[in-house]
Amino acid sequence: MRRLEARRRRHKERLVAAGALLALISAGVVGGVIATHVAKHKAVRAAARAQPKPQPQGLQPRPLPDEVRGVHMTMALAGLPGKLDQYIALKQDGLNTIELDVKDENGDIGFPAAVPLAQRIGSAKRYYKAEQAVAKIHAAGVYLIGRVVTFEDPLLSEGDPELAIRRADGSRWLNNAGLGWTNPYDKRVWKYNVDIAAKAAKLGFDEIQFDYVRFPSDGDLSQIRYPGVHTQPMGWTIPMFLKYARSRLKPLGVRLSVDVFGLSATRDLGIAQFPRRIAPFVDTIYPMVYPSHYVSGEYNIIDPDSRPGTTVAYSLRDFRAKLTGRKTMLVPWLQDFSLRRTYTLADVQDQIQAARLEHVKGFMLWNAAGLYTVKALSTKPF
Repeated sequence: MRRLEARRRRHKERLVAAGALLALISAGVVGGVIATHVAKHKAVRAAARAQPKPQPQGLQPRPLPDEVRGVHMTMALAGLPGKLDQYIALKQDGLNTIELDVKDENGDIGFPAAVPLAQRIGSAKRYYKAEQAVAKIHAAGVYLIGRVVTFEDPLLSEGDPELAIRRADGSRWLNNAGLGWTNPYDKRVWKYNVDIAAKAAKLGFDEIQFDYVRFPSDGDLSQIRYPGVHTQPMGWTIPMFLKYARSRLKPLGVRLSVDVFGLSATRDLGIAQFPRRIAPFVDTIYPMVYPSHYVSGEYNIIDPDSRPGTTVAYSLRDFRAKLTGRKTMLVPWLQDFSLRRTYTLADVQDQIQAARLEHVKGFMLWNAAGLYTVKALSTKPF
């Protein structure tokens, strides 16, 4: 009986031990499943947090022509009945781009832009109806550039003398033509010009091109005084202005470009135009390579004006060298006006072919009177 009782006790103890072991195993399995599920859930949540949220894509510029072939149009001409239609009609002769004045050398704005400072000094004029002009140009499939003359600004320098370049005696400095300039160091001047450019961008201009983006080049330069604090060296002021302009204009879906002197890639002209410094902040640089503006002996050419193609080629070669490694496009302004001698179709075509050989993105023809050699627009490549 004692042996039987002992066997029953040991059997019972084994059952209890086995049950405890099974409970432990079950708890381990369930715990593992729970732990795995929790860990997996945490991993999924972490991955979701790490996954970058899709960013809304900003406005994109309209397509750029394969080869820009354009002309400049003043705001005064744009205001004449039927004149814009005449320019658009040049499309049948090869034109695909029009540059229209938004703000010109006099400081006038071509349309009543709602910029408080412009309204205060009376610079917002009614030369043309911007919305209608933009719609008409785009309906014709033509690319539209808005020109904004920047630091030469007689209206702003007179209307708000605090923003003007001064003379040593404190009076307003004027260049040889009697025109006042605004202070390129003054960020209030920066804002004013970019405010105007932003209005044009919102109206539908495809590109904003800043002209006179430099320091003065003519007049009694020894008398110039720049009021206020200069937050950066002269040589970096223009790039910093363009960096500021880019930060405000790029989100509006426009391209940004700048006009520069034709010799600015050849040597320092003392006007703070350095193409390589400017390049990172603009899509296109437009060198003004007018052969009549080059003095005798430039590029070892006795008379650059008599050899327009060669002069353009040498100048653009220097620009390409300066922009090596940059994505910035080059589109030269070519001479379609007569200064020292009468320019012919052959002279304009010579410049166009020279520019093409330097692998630029196209060309723009300049004539302040708005009279162009139409057949030059359809010049065929060699």
